[in-house]
Amino acid sequence: MSADTVTNHPTGQPSSASPGRLLGLDLARGLAVLGMFAAHVGPAQDEDGPIGLAAQFAHGRASALFAMLAGVSLALIAGRSPRVGRDGRQAAARIALRALVLLAAGSALTALDTPVAVILAYYGVYFLLALPLARLAAGPLAAAALGWALIGPQLSFVLRTGLEARDWTGPLTALDPIAHLSGEGLLALLLTGSYPALTWMPFVLAGMALGRLDLTAPRVRSRLAATGAALIAVGYGGAWLACRLVPANVNWWDGPEDGTVDTSQPAGLLTAAPHSGTTFEILGALGVALSILVACTALLARRPSVGASLPVASVVAVGALSLSVYVGHIVLIEALGGEQLPDSPALLLAGFSALALALAWGWTRRFRRGPLETALHRATLLARFVR
Repeated sequence: MSADTVTNHPTGQPSSASPGRLLGLDLARGLAVLGMFAAHVGPAQDEDGPIGLAAQFAHGRASALFAMLAGVSLALIAGRSPRVGRDGRQAAARIALRALVLLAAGSALTALDTPVAVILAYYGVYFLLALPLARLAAGPLAAAALGWALIGPQLSFVLRTGLEARDWTGPLTALDPIAHLSGEGLLALLLTGSYPALTWMPFVLAGMALGRLDLTAPRVRSRLAATGAALIAVGYGGAWLACRLVPANVNWWDGPEDGTVDTSQPAGLLTAAPHSGTTFEILGALGVALSILVACTALLARRPSVGASLPVASVVAVGALSLSVYVGHIVLIEALGGEQLPDSPALLLAGFSALALALAWGWTRRFRRGPLETALHRATLLARFVR
């Protein structure tokens, strides 16, 4: 899900003049993919010790980082200084084509009915919703992300309450051809699913704002690091304080990972639980995602030689092939039995990660793009005919 402009030579070296910036993005994206491995096949969050703590950290935050980096990719496609005229129309067409392909691919993966809540179809919706904002500068995009984070969860709660009170959810889903094909239709993608656009668009918009900035500039990174720390404090600290001040039978850090707050428990809006879709969770997870991206770009900007080391280069390769690796791990989960995965989650996670790191590193030594990245790129070549 990297942008078309983030490509590698067969040697694996970046083709851009800003390798630290692009490798930093791919390093963060690779960490997000591995974090989702931990959430999907790793140990339970309540397991004691560092493994359980790592699994708990990955839940909700890895996918948030993934979504934020999708926004960065959108900004790279649209141009750091947004393209205008025919170039701008072609960029918009590439984004729209990419959205449709991801919507179709995500729906097909969802139809496999694995235990994984597949995010790709949601990506397609995010991209389409982001199109009207693709030419905004960093400031307005950041403001839109913050405003959406403050309003979206509450609006979602009100809308879902109304749908349930009128019993409209079932009839609307019954009329949706996407829901018939995959079991997850437009209503779920927009409002009621695991990653609904109404509560996940702030991650994408924030990523688009980041894509307009020069992440190679130390001053920019310093400000972003401070912003990330502030968001973490407001998100997780705010949830902790709210749950202490307001009598509620909820834990600020824990709850059902359904993507939305249960309409029968409005106090859930005060939590920052993973995949709760609250304002506090969005702000906290966005702060974590931003901090990880800043750390990755700063590391490779200050110590470029680190990027050539095998461990880091392997994670970068996973990030460069994120679509192929993401789809591949879901297909592998299905091949291993889906819900009936082997009972050694730590070993399973280690095996999934080692396989992805080795295959991705080997592939990027020889090829410019991953197999599914190539297919997605070719699908968007139709944008050349836009005038």
